[in-house]
Amino acid sequence: MLRPTVNGIDAETFLAQKKGTLFVKRVFDILASAIGLLLLLPFFLIIALWIRIDSKGPIFFRQERMGRRAEPFRIFKFRTMVNDAERKGRQITVENDSRITKAGQILRKWKIDELPQLINVLIGDMSLVGPRPEVPKYLPYYTNEDLATLWIRPGITVASSVLFRDESEILAKAKDPDREYIERILPKKNALNQEYVREFSLLSDIKTIFKTFRAL
Repeated sequence: MLRPTVNGIDAETFLAQKKGTLFVKRVFDILASAIGLLLLLPFFLIIALWIRIDSKGPIFFRQERMGRRAEPFRIFKFRTMVNDAERKGRQITVENDSRITKAGQILRKWKIDELPQLINVLIGDMSLVGPRPEVPKYLPYYTNEDLATLWIRPGITVASSVLFRDESEILAKAKDPDREYIERILPKKNALNQEYVREFSLLSDIKTIFKTFRAL
């Protein structure tokens, strides 16, 4: 793997200079995710029951994603597709995908399926705000500059995920969804993610969280 850089500086050196900001960001993540999980627990139980009644399979969808320093971890999401969906189609999902369950259509529409990632935040795999964790399949298409976006904890939301909140609809209109994602969407996402890595702060994270709620 190439050595990633931020503003021409080695990514490790750059992040060492932001050690204080990263510490404050982590404290905020722990407190916010713990409070969020506690408040959402009754809602999670209702969603879990709905998923089990709606279709066969586990409550959570666990998929390998690229975490901090490109180390893989398993993400938590409410299952919105039929069991073993990845064996029956692409890793990316398009609008009206036949694998999506009835409950899953609603959970995906309102991004409720993403909420269990608060567990990943609490245990340290993710942050509330940061570049979305990518599946390993698309890592070969990252440039050296893009790799720097893997050097911090991935997040539940970030500017690029707000911009491409209708990504599944865009991909549904493409003749080749994988190619559309690799050639058009991924470069734009990574450009915004690079900007986030260069300028992240607790204040910018809070602003992004509010922008995400407004977008929903």
